[in-house]
Amino acid sequence: MAPLVLTGQPAFAQSATASRAMPVTGSAPQICAIAEGDLQAGQLVNFNGLSGDTLQITQLLDQQTLAARPASATLSFSAVCNYPHQIRIESQNNGLWPTDGRLVTAAPGFASALPYDASVTWSDRTGTLRTDALVRGTRDQRITLDQPASGTLTLRLAIASGASNNGSNTPVLAGVYGDTLRIFLEPR
Repeated sequence: MAPLVLTGQPAFAQSATASRAMPVTGSAPQICAIAEGDLQAGQLVNFNGLSGDTLQITQLLDQQTLAARPASATLSFSAVCNYPHQIRIESQNNGLWPTDGRLVTAAPGFASALPYDASVTWSDRTGTLRTDALVRGTRDQRITLDQPASGTLTLRLAIASGASNNGSNTPVLAGVYGDTLRIFLEPR
């Protein structure tokens, strides 16, 4: 028997390349974010510190005159906003007002609310919300930024010595005083 020999035509590889374009797309939504605040070292005067999101004044009144004592605190927040936006600082009460639910009645010669200032620095902008504590209600300050921003937002709260809604150095009625201050990074 003869050996079996297999023969065939040589195989040639095809040299044509096939390709297909596949676009890859994504979308970056407009987002602003503010992290929890941190007290700046050495920037705390007459405040106990930060407890969660609450700042508590150590001693609101001078024990001799019953007038408001000065107080200030500076907080830093990591923040980012990836589009032109505005920052809005809002006081819910336009000053420190009694929080214990009682209706404040005017008492001649006494203060029933305390004004304060809240200054903010963000990117290359600075603005101040000045509460006057004359009428209880919402008060805000807006600052427009024409570009995105990322970094540290700084907030400084300050109560002046003798601040009141009834003249400088007026004694303050007894009670617990407070306000809610909000910071917004939002579309302009």
